[in-house]
Amino acid sequence: MTTTPRWRALTQHNLFWPVAVLVVLLLINVPFTPGFFSIKMTDGHLYGSLVSIVLFGSPLILVAVGMTLVIATGGIDLSVGAVVAITGALTCSYISDEANQDSLSGVFLAMGIGLIAAVVCGLWNGFLVARMGIQPIIATLIIMVAGRGVAQLITDGQIITINSEPYKLIGGGYWLTLPFSIFVVAAVVAIMVALTRRTALGLLVESVGGNAEASRLVGIRSMRIKIMVYVFCALCAGIAGLMISSNTSAADGNNAGLWIELDAILAVVIGGTSLTGGRFSIGGTVVGALVIQTLTTTIYTIGVPTQTNLVFKAAVVIVVCLLQSPKFRAKVFGAKFRSGTGTKDGGTSSATPADGASTTAAAPKMEVS
Repeated sequence: MTTTPRWRALTQHNLFWPVAVLVVLLLINVPFTPGFFSIKMTDGHLYGSLVSIVLFGSPLILVAVGMTLVIATGGIDLSVGAVVAITGALTCSYISDEANQDSLSGVFLAMGIGLIAAVVCGLWNGFLVARMGIQPIIATLIIMVAGRGVAQLITDGQIITINSEPYKLIGGGYWLTLPFSIFVVAAVVAIMVALTRRTALGLLVESVGGNAEASRLVGIRSMRIKIMVYVFCALCAGIAGLMISSNTSAADGNNAGLWIELDAILAVVIGGTSLTGGRFSIGGTVVGALVIQTLTTTIYTIGVPTQTNLVFKAAVVIVVCLLQSPKFRAKVFGAKFRSGTGTKDGGTSSATPADGASTTAAAPKMEVS
């Protein structure tokens, strides 16, 4: 039995190729932006390209993290962009009507109203999917279409501008020299990791994604799990909506969060989570979101024409997805890069995936009872 070399085992890790692409994208910016990796302190705040990537990528990371759980249950949520718009519209609309827009009580109440609306949207999606048995892509398409109209009704089709310093902190403020949104994202990701990897919740979500009916038969309340993940996804989208509207001090019901659902799905896929449900990777999703945001920054940095930037973006995403495919790597680079083998000519390897899962094809996702 041949032991897999350490470097080969590293290439088989689910985060290797997303991280490799992220590093390449960052390095591409260096010739076009001297000092791309430099970070400087100005007025007590850290500034730099890397800080900006994390700052502007924070809303996408939040939405993608919520989307990860939904996809892990075998679903999809196309309504997150509309939820972003509704949350921002409700919050900014309430603040704009306040006599004192800097009132902390008024800002917190406005944020609460926006987040409650997001949770209601998540409950609606979960009800349609789990209770009514409607296909997730159809159930969430309802709010994707209608929700954008609701956001414009709230704003009367106008862009609502506000001037609230406390609210500005969420998406455009700084704390301890770093953008405050970074701390918000770190807190949400940490809580999610703790709940899904330190408790049985993660295994329950994966079991529902693997086989919802089998999960129900062994005593897992799959309907509640599905409703919960849709609510969590909508809540993450709501927080992202607060960030986006806070960063611009305005609510745009038409453009806020537009197509963010597609970037979130791409981030989840790039991170290694299968769209068919089952096992998921939170760390991979975060890296995937950073890849998407870095790619957006790179497009503008290298001067790709605006009319072709979506084509360029799609090409890079295709390359990332192909690099993650064991079959593609085996055909292009040879059998030694085939995931799970570790040796040429179909040799057997003693290595196992990084998450400790069995490499045998019969390894069930339903080991919960």
